Amino acid sequence: MPRIMPTSSARYSFIFSCVGHTYIHLFTAFYFVIVLALEAEWGRPYHEMIELWMPGALLVGIAALPAGWLGDRWNARGMMVVFFIGMGGSAIICGLAQGPVVLTIGLTGVGLFAAIYHPVGIAWLIRNTGANRGKVLGINGIFGSAGVAAAAVVASGLIDLIDWRAAFVVPGVISVLTGVALWVCVRKGLIVETKAKAGSPDTVSRKDRLRVFAILLLTMFASAIIFQSTQTALPKMFSGRISDLAGEGAFGVGLYVALVYGVAGLMQLVGGILADKYPLKNVYLGAFLFQIPLLYLAASFTGLPLVVVSMMMVMFSTSALPAENMLLARYAPARHHGLAFGIKFVLAFGSAPLGLMLVSSVYQASGGFYWVFVALAGSAALCLAAAFLLPRETSGEMPIASPAE
Repeated sequence: MPRIMPTSSARYSFIFSCVGHTYIHLFTAFYFVIVLALEAEWGRPYHEMIELWMPGALLVGIAALPAGWLGDRWNARGMMVVFFIGMGGSAIICGLAQGPVVLTIGLTGVGLFAAIYHPVGIAWLIRNTGANRGKVLGINGIFGSAGVAAAAVVASGLIDLIDWRAAFVVPGVISVLTGVALWVCVRKGLIVETKAKAGSPDTVSRKDRLRVFAILLLTMFASAIIFQSTQTALPKMFSGRISDLAGEGAFGVGLYVALVYGVAGLMQLVGGILADKYPLKNVYLGAFLFQIPLLYLAASFTGLPLVVVSMMMVMFSTSALPAENMLLARYAPARHHGLAFGIKFVLAFGSAPLGLMLVSSVYQASGGFYWVFVALAGSAALCLAAAFLLPRETSGEMPIASPAE
């Protein structure tokens, strides 16, 4: 059986990459729960408070491209140290804020440093993976979903136990300490830099490469709007539609949001295993096909049915990610994987402000989320139509990492 993590350095890199994936999703999701406490304490409306994250959400996307370029040109280890320390420090600033201006500055910093993870951390993981890449990406994806789930539980728990400031500061301190631990591992030589062997598969034609990139640009953008809008809306939607289940306070809502993302995140491992065994196009298509009716049902369901449907729609959303990442890595030149993933996450997180605007404007106009999820079902249908145009193929190898010279 081929080894997944061939060296001790690769194992350490895998651990920090997975931890980083949890942190990025925790730090970019916890504000959607914290805002529920701030809305009451600061006496400002929900749509106004949620928009304070807009600059940070925009930077998570825009800064991904230069972050990926720096990861290719400098090194992934150093960029990951900056990621942990910078993001944690920015969260601490949020926790010390006395008003919207400082909070916006802190949230903007969270977005800027969070932008480093996906183009650098995912490319770093791929370079250190010898075989079963779909499975490895699926495991890494579970850690990301755990971050979304943990955001709801950690934020709501700290708010109820202490206050909203602790919901920023405690994760911030932990992230800074993780960055210091990574720096120590690098200094001691426990983690060495790796690079992918040059070139992507010779069987990939320029025509197919351009075709796949064009399709993925569309599907990644549209599916990112689905993810960002859902992540933004669920805490507020649950607080209104499942109050009989969640009870009073932030923790009940946070627990159900955590349940949705925690259980659904396990589907990434299934998606990764399927991506190793079956054509990537088929796996990708299936994920979008099942999302369409589930998003439409979520528009009007309440109570326990809403929780179940939300869990299933996030399951199929996350199941597409290993196949998507493998498609991108296969058709991108190996020496530019960081840049390629940077482009992906410019689209993925660059869509966050649009998701925020969609949720904020629809809620302000209608007082609910029905038309948000109808629109998202339409986005899933667009992704399905585009994915049909992908070339047919069997599973193939991506470049294998070698130690940096």
